[in-house]
Amino acid sequence: MSLDIVENKFNEYQPKTKQEEINAFKEICQEIVLSGLARSDFFKIGAFQGGTCLRILYGLKRFSEDLDFILLKPQKSFQWSLFLKTIALELESFGLEFEIIDRSDVENVIKKAFLKQNSFGKILKLKHDFLPSDRKSIKIKLEIDVNPPLGSTYSNHYLDYPYPFSILAQDLPSLFASKCHCLLCRKYIKGRDWFDFIWYISKKAQINYDLLKNALFQAGPFKGQKLTIHKNWIIKNLKDKIDGIDWKSARFDIETFLKLEDRKFIEHWNRDLFYEMLKKLEVILK
Repeated sequence: MSLDIVENKFNEYQPKTKQEEINAFKEICQEIVLSGLARSDFFKIGAFQGGTCLRILYGLKRFSEDLDFILLKPQKSFQWSLFLKTIALELESFGLEFEIIDRSDVENVIKKAFLKQNSFGKILKLKHDFLPSDRKSIKIKLEIDVNPPLGSTYSNHYLDYPYPFSILAQDLPSLFASKCHCLLCRKYIKGRDWFDFIWYISKKAQINYDLLKNALFQAGPFKGQKLTIHKNWIIKNLKDKIDGIDWKSARFDIETFLKLEDRKFIEHWNRDLFYEMLKKLEVILK
């Protein structure tokens, strides 16, 4: 294994801007991290979820920052240190050296670790000139919920980069349920959430109602409430959320994660567009 494998993969992206070069390199490193986790048997106890999961496993048309996971069973004593050494060795085998910061010791249900690389511009042959003021570091955050809500269901997936390996991930209805929890409960607006929302509707995805109910009960503004979750409840509460969104800010949040040619998909974001998305969702949901 060598840096040539990384270089060849990087060239396949054909990045048109400096930001696209950053996004491409980060995604390559994310896939190598996943292969390291698979090598360490992480997926016997945990599963992949979140926006990067949609990007890498399902072809979502946006890049993503973090690698998000959940444990299959609650385990508050979980430590990333058990897996970070294998991840570091995996990255090094491709000529990539990362600073690794483990934050597993922080008392929180979300255990974090950070991987940082400060010299990717010296590693790869970049097509765009970076100014001294340009960001040249790559940071990948690993997050895992060590006390996940009950109800997730899973599916196995196979990746072929940097070599063939398998991983476990939440299935699509569970991923959509987790995204709905973010849409309904996040204290601030992330355009990425709403970009993903449209993607789920385009795939006619169902929602894992049990998981959503348990997640809402466990955390957020509905915490502790015994809710009966059905499609009418979801449609109403999403509509209430849509009514309060500044769509200009939402578009700004997502722009840097899209290729130039894909930014046209967010040009006309507004309340009425998402009302139409809700009508489609109402037809899709059982």
